[in-house]
This record gives sequence, structure tokens and C-alpha cells, in this order.
Amino acid sequence: MLSLDEEVRLYTTNAEREKYSLLATLFGIIVALDFLERAYVRDSITAAEYSPACTRLLSQYMTMRKLVKDSIPSIEEFMTRYRLDTPAVLHRIKVGVPATVEHSSEAGPETGKWIAETTQNFITFMDALKLRLRAKDQLHPILQELVTGYARFKGSKDWEGRSRMVGWLITLNGMKASEELTEDQSRQLLFDVDYAYAEFFRSLGGGKNDRDDVFRAPS
Repeated sequence: MLSLDEEVRLYTTNAEREKYSLLATLFGIIVALDFLERAYVRDSITAAEYSPACTRLLSQYMTMRKLVKDSIPSIEEFMTRYRLDTPAVLHRIKVGVPATVEHSSEAGPETGKWIAETTQNFITFMDALKLRLRAKDQLHPILQELVTGYARFKGSKDWEGRSRMVGWLITLNGMKASEELTEDQSRQLLFDVDYAYAEFFRSLGGGKNDRDDVFRAPS
């Protein structure tokens, strides 16, 4: 006879125990990310506090998703199964970067170091595409670094190139690590990043179309 005081076990083997432990960790990451998003929206924490915490949680989420991919086909299914009503978290996961990067933190003022770093990130990413790198695990880290640096510039939230690159981040973030962009997608991505690159130069040069101006720090 079953005792009502007896603890109900979710597992009978060590493998099952490990699976539920990983699922519990994933659940905790989502809850923590939800609290963080709410705190940032309510101005309970600063952008300087929010950004590294969000980046860390997103990185932990990506690690956990790889470990439970056989048990959880999609994050939407996981949220439905465990009754997690967290639309802000789902959006943040799909974008793959903190809100300060997605919407620009208006951090300014620009520095020569930022300009040089962002320029190099543009060149590195476009070279990767020209060398026919197509897989998500090859392109996503480089594009994420590019967008993160790009978003530091005051006024970048109004640049059309920013929204194009964030859109590609979302596309890559939704792919499996081994999945590759098609030839048409790759050409469009290169076109959009080159557009953002030119726009970046024009904004720094006060409307000039001289890309050498980017290496001159604003006065």
C-alpha cells in the first residue's frame, strides 16, 4: 500500500536523476532571467549591472540547452510543460543578447578605442563571410561581438544597420550549431553588414562617406 508520507521519486536510475537535475537547473536559469528582465524594465538595476548578468545567464542557458536537447525539443515546449509564463525571457533567448545591446544603451561618448575595435569587428565578420563560413557556430560569436560593440555608440539605436544585424542575430540564434546559412542568406547578410558598416562611418564622420575617418576619434 502506498504511503502518503512517502517521498515520490522522479527517477529510478542515475541517468534519470541527472536528467531531472539538469532540467531543474534550466528552470532556475529561466526564472532568474525573468527576474532580471523585470528588474531592468522597472529601473531597479542599472544597465551596467544588467548587461553582464544577462550575458552570463544567456551563456548558461545555451550550455544547458545543449545538455538537455534530447529531453526538450524546444524552449517553448519546456515553458509550456512547466507552466512558465515568461514572454520577456523567450524574447531575450531568441535575440541572444541583452536589451542594452538590442536597443542600444546610449552609453557614449565614443572613443578612438571603441571605433577601432568596432571597425575591426566589421572587417573580421565580413572576411568570414567572404571565406565562405556559413555555420551558426562559426558566425554567431563574431556577429554577437560586433553588435555588442556597435551598440555602445550613442545614436546607434536609430541606425537602420543595427536593426538589420539584430535580425540576423535572431536568425542565427534560432539555428542549430551545425546548421548553415544558404548561399542567398549569406549574400544578403554580407550586404546588410556592409550597409551597416558604411552607415557607421557616415555617422562618425558627420555624414562624410570617407571610411578612413573612422580611425579619427571625435573631438
